[in-house]
Amino acid sequence: MDYVAGCLGGAVGVLVGHPFDTVKVRLQVQNVDKPLYRGTYHCFQSIVRQESILGLYKGIGSPMMGLTFINAIVFGVQGTVMRQLGRDSPLNQFLAGSAAGTIQCVICCPMELAKTRMQMQGTGEYKSTRKHYKNSLDCLVRIYRKEGVWGINRGMLTTLAREAPAFGFYFLTYDCLTRSLGCEPDDPYMIPKLLLAGGMSGIASWLSTYPVDVIKSRLQADGVGGVLQYNGILDCVQQSYRKEGWRVFTRGLTSTLLRAFPVNAATFSTVTLFLMYMRGEGEGVKDCEPAPAMQQPQPQQSSL
Repeated sequence: MDYVAGCLGGAVGVLVGHPFDTVKVRLQVQNVDKPLYRGTYHCFQSIVRQESILGLYKGIGSPMMGLTFINAIVFGVQGTVMRQLGRDSPLNQFLAGSAAGTIQCVICCPMELAKTRMQMQGTGEYKSTRKHYKNSLDCLVRIYRKEGVWGINRGMLTTLAREAPAFGFYFLTYDCLTRSLGCEPDDPYMIPKLLLAGGMSGIASWLSTYPVDVIKSRLQADGVGGVLQYNGILDCVQQSYRKEGWRVFTRGLTSTLLRAFPVNAATFSTVTLFLMYMRGEGEGVKDCEPAPAMQQPQPQQSSL
């Protein structure tokens, strides 16, 4: 059931947040010597004006295919690990979230590589005259033929470094907020509370590892024009810092946080409400816990 709920939450999250993700990637990887965009709003405005509204949805095929499965893995693994740990505590929420984040990297890394390459394709063109890739799947196939398995897993180390702690903070923050706000099925303000907790969890997750995401995006976009700029993670960090200073590690943060709140509010509330409905109908569970095995005598229970 956790896996089905994760799929639904992932699909909702992609539709809500992909335009902001396109803006984030463009800002993160643009050439500092010849910048195309002055900031989040200018980037958003320029993409719509130059590439039409569809420009904001470039590369959406990859997350639509991948994020549903990723969220299924994340929420499924997190629920399974919590049941194995046996005690619902903030530390266990962090550990279960980190485990889920680590495992989903197998899908997340190739998916984000294809998404990044597609988002960078035809930058500034209403109709791209020369397309390297037809779609996300074609992108991965071409990269695989040219660079092999290592090619489609470009940025895996930075993805792991981002996802493991980020998902730990993701579930930890949600757990703490829903406990403090309260999560009672008969509470008339339950849904707004879930939305608030989910949105703030997404923001906390991104803030915890955002500099790593900048480096990951740059490594995965490297070579789009046929020329490799970086020799590895450390070289990317050094070159980026040398040219742009410490602010480079916050590039695109505004659009990311604007995206993070609605996407994760929608994702977490969808997952939680689905689980509450299914368990309330099928198991008679009237609280918000994921499984009876995790229930402990506590003043306030978590909403997952």
